[in-house]
Amino acid sequence: MTVAAATPAITALLTAGVPHEVLRYQHDPRRQVVGAEAIEEMTRLDGVDPARVYKTLVLALPDGGLGVAILPVPRELSLKAAAAALGAPKATLADPDVTEQATGFAPAAVSPFGQRRPLPTVVDASVLRWERVLCSSGQRGWIIAVHPQDLIRLTDAVIADICA
Repeated sequence: MTVAAATPAITALLTAGVPHEVLRYQHDPRRQVVGAEAIEEMTRLDGVDPARVYKTLVLALPDGGLGVAILPVPRELSLKAAAAALGAPKATLADPDVTEQATGFAPAAVSPFGQRRPLPTVVDASVLRWERVLCSSGQRGWIIAVHPQDLIRLTDAVIADICA
């Protein structure tokens, strides 16, 4: 299903001319773990391999800056590996308020596309295995399918093994 520019992420993809597909799933507002919900729904509806669904995490760096790590939802982030890929000695998960202020997205719905300001980004190397990956559209209940090379290009990301 293609949707008009309903979120900054979708607007960014349309502006860049990137082929994409917006998929919808039933979001339960009582659920706190949105990534797990997306995987369950996409697997149930479309038979999507959970390893193809990627989450976007905002990291706080020691110099006061921020970075972004994009990795499969079922995997855990290695903060040490992500920090090294971003050229920092260490990293922590950014405070939810800082995440929302920097990206314009709610912490559980951060999209790699259409953030308020570009942040240094690292994408897990597993992304290269897939023809299409799914990531947040910036709105719960909507997920975007894109080619991995478009994800890398639009976010100006480095590629590294960042899973624990």
